[in-house]
Amino acid sequence: MARPLTPKLSADMIATSALALVDRDGEFTIPALAKQLRVSASSLYNHVNGKAEIVDLMRGHAISRVQFPGREAHWAETIRAIAVEYRNTFARHPRLIPLITAYSVSDETTIRMYNAMADAFHEAGFTPKRTLEAITVVDSFVLGSALDVAAPEQVWDPGEDANGNLQLAVDAGLGYPTRADEAFHYGLNLLIEGFSREAAQRSAGG
Repeated sequence: MARPLTPKLSADMIATSALALVDRDGEFTIPALAKQLRVSASSLYNHVNGKAEIVDLMRGHAISRVQFPGREAHWAETIRAIAVEYRNTFARHPRLIPLITAYSVSDETTIRMYNAMADAFHEAGFTPKRTLEAITVVDSFVLGSALDVAAPEQVWDPGEDANGNLQLAVDAGLGYPTRADEAFHYGLNLLIEGFSREAAQRSAGG
């Protein structure tokens, strides 16, 4: 019998199918994934070591969409471009976020993105410790903003518990379809401005 021209399973096929399950159900199991791929669970283990590796593959599959400037770009623009693409990518897969935050990052594609961020903050004059803190801040903001895209149109419904100022703010945002996008860019501008101030202080020896 002739061998198939392409393998029945691959890491990319596993990641794509697992991501489809997560998008639908918010979780996946090895048996459910094997059933979707029409293979045995043992066949999956010929390609992956277990759930942690599949989560990392899904992370890499999502991150592979992220495009960012080359080395010639200013460090702040690199951080901005990565944050925008990173947020937009995970806004398409918000149910993946709780899974990826539960496992360590080792995927090559994802590490490439973090390398670019680390290089950018190094260019800004940040110390290694501050670089890690800055990357963590960007991560937290981006993933939170991605979840916000999936929030209901009326995020807050405080009723009589709202004071006057909160009620005015909530009323101003009702029926405002671009709220999540505008809030993201507002917050990102604040982050970049803060990073830029610190970079300027470090450059001046402060």
